[in-house]
Amino acid sequence: MSFGNSTTAELPARTDQEKPLSAPLILDFDYTRSVGPVIGRFLTGLRDRRVVGIRGSDGRVFVPPQEYDPGTAAALDEFVDVSSVGTVKSWTWVRDPLPGQPFDRPFAWALIQLDGADTSILHAVDVASPHDINTGMRVRIKWAEETVGSIHDIACFVPGEDVESTPAATDSDPVTMLITPVHLEIDHSASYEESYYLRGLAEGKLLGGRSEANGKVYIPPRGANPTNGEPTTEQVELPDRGIVTTFCVVNVPFLGQRIKPPYIAAYVLLDGADIAFLHLILECDPAEVRMGMRVEAKWRPREEWGTKLENIEYFRPTGEPDAEYDTYKQHL
Repeated sequence: MSFGNSTTAELPARTDQEKPLSAPLILDFDYTRSVGPVIGRFLTGLRDRRVVGIRGSDGRVFVPPQEYDPGTAAALDEFVDVSSVGTVKSWTWVRDPLPGQPFDRPFAWALIQLDGADTSILHAVDVASPHDINTGMRVRIKWAEETVGSIHDIACFVPGEDVESTPAATDSDPVTMLITPVHLEIDHSASYEESYYLRGLAEGKLLGGRSEANGKVYIPPRGANPTNGEPTTEQVELPDRGIVTTFCVVNVPFLGQRIKPPYIAAYVLLDGADIAFLHLILECDPAEVRMGMRVEAKWRPREEWGTKLENIEYFRPTGEPDAEYDTYKQHL
């Protein structure tokens, strides 16, 4: 069809081998942080089934407590216990709960101002239907069976004003650390260039994309030249050998680590490529790794291959002479 002086043509349908790949991506890890003296006091209170706020410069009580006054920026240190009973200030109904939310059945999220506080706290209210909650309704905390020093020590709020009995404060150490599980699910759709790169890995090939503008080869390939936006249309198969440009020695252990430190994480510039990518360097003493060192890929067994860079288990030294610095300095 045509519009004025321009014409458009229907693009040919891509084959299954050309269609972009798509796959779920699930990221799970525990985020550990120190909480400091103010939030630590709040979490310690929750562990002891008390709600602790802090008084601001103008006399208002903030719950949860804040380290600094939002109006004057003054440091705050006057802690105040508030009630476990409060008033719903606003709310929204959750018809279809998501994984990880407080309930697997419909419930309400609400902003609740506890008696003695001047700000609201967001939490779940356990009611059967949206007809059972309203702005101005009185609610109380329902504590978790086991309290550990987390916002989850408040299991939820329920209608009513009957305060649960609170056990005497313990002599346990104050809460100083908080572990927050992080869970992220993404349905990732790869670009056309990413897709042929990943399909190539499944066949034991390293495929890059060449830019028409400057002839540079990028791996993983990009949809466009990053300097001028022109497409990278030509596929280029690269060897599984190259050089180390920059690297770091990993000495610090961390949760989920699969390789015992020390080991090397390095940028590897494949022969014929104009950009390096990050991978492991093994089968050598970390003290011997250096810029310009020649390395080759160590592939996993063929039956373990998939559309992933992990098909290459790591890179290892070839024993060849190091590359001269001038040959790769522009790729650092």
